Amino acid sequence: MVPDVGAVFGEYTYLASEVAFGAVAVALLYRAKAFRRAVKTVITLYPVAYVWDWYTLHIGVFAVELRTGVDVLGIPVEEHLFMVVVPALVVSIHETLHAPSRPAKE
Repeated sequence: MVPDVGAVFGEYTYLASEVAFGAVAVALLYRAKAFRRAVKTVITLYPVAYVWDWYTLHIGVFAVELRTGVDVLGIPVEEHLFMVVVPALVVSIHETLHAPSRPAKE
């Protein structure tokens, strides 16, 4: 059974999940020293993701529940965060997995 975090965070559930996963991405990017790569990836993907997200929301492909209700440029603010967090998390995991091994500290 999956815990119902929506009961805890209510309308801030989606925002809270983006902040939590964003924190994981930042920690891994810091560890892998890959902020620059993540920023380049996010900047490159963001326009495509925005158009895709705007379109799918407006034709009714999916509805965003448990959100703040704040829209920016026609889509929920949480979706903007999603479009930053997901590629940053992907880059952070990739860079962490492929980072050169570090010698153990003595």
